[in-house]
Amino acid sequence: MRFQANPFPGMNPWLENSWRDVHAALTTYARDHLQDQLPSDLQAQVETYLSVAEFEQTEIEQRNIAPGVSIVEQPNMLRDDDSAPGSMFVSEEPIRVVRVPPQQTLRFIQIRESRGERKFITVIEFLSPSNKATAAGRQQYLAKQSELLSAGVNLVEIDLLRAGGWVMATPRDLCPTALRHPYRVRVVRANNVREAEIYPATFAKPLPTIRIPLRPTDADVPLPLQMLLNQAYERGRYGNDIDYSQAPDPLLEEAEQRWLNEHLKEAKNASRDGWH
Repeated sequence: MRFQANPFPGMNPWLENSWRDVHAALTTYARDHLQDQLPSDLQAQVETYLSVAEFEQTEIEQRNIAPGVSIVEQPNMLRDDDSAPGSMFVSEEPIRVVRVPPQQTLRFIQIRESRGERKFITVIEFLSPSNKATAAGRQQYLAKQSELLSAGVNLVEIDLLRAGGWVMATPRDLCPTALRHPYRVRVVRANNVREAEIYPATFAKPLPTIRIPLRPTDADVPLPLQMLLNQAYERGRYGNDIDYSQAPDPLLEEAEQRWLNEHLKEAKNASRDGWH
């Protein structure tokens, strides 16, 4: 069962398996969409940073984080007979191998002034497994989060991943239950960091069009997440790759999987009747 267009009204959980590509597409499409709506003295840019990770990872973490690099330190190999080229003495001492923690280049959007002090105004993060899967990744992201809020920057966090820990600045217990699962979007305005605007996000309803804050004197800019996701699905040609007869990874809760199965059957029947 395959669909050339996103078969769900909201988030497609199968896209979580291809998040690096989807993340890059969403970041780029969001930057492009915002650019035309910004005041003339502001600009949106895609910036990057390196993630960090730990060696001790669960099976899910290992699937979602890029493999590490090993640097091998070669000892001096001694010949047992210098007159015989190629004859090497094999030492009983082990070769020392330095393991480098896995790193991944992550992208985010920053909106800043295009002239003058070029002050940072807003940062938009589409969260990645590297932000959520390990203690080191979460610690790095939370430090960046705290730094941005302390610097008076608006922060927009878009979490469309079910795997990994809770990293949003609003504590999980303070977030209404209906907004914790399966996905979530949070906006913190620089002029009121004690409050957050939280949007629900699921696969049963279209992802929200969120309001991106700029300077206090600027109007908010709308960012239609569902349109961007559908764009990423179609331009990434995921309709050719995703086999919906296979369960998504990570697995869904029983009620969620039942709803998705019923919805896919309806979508399949509708496509047979000529609906796309």
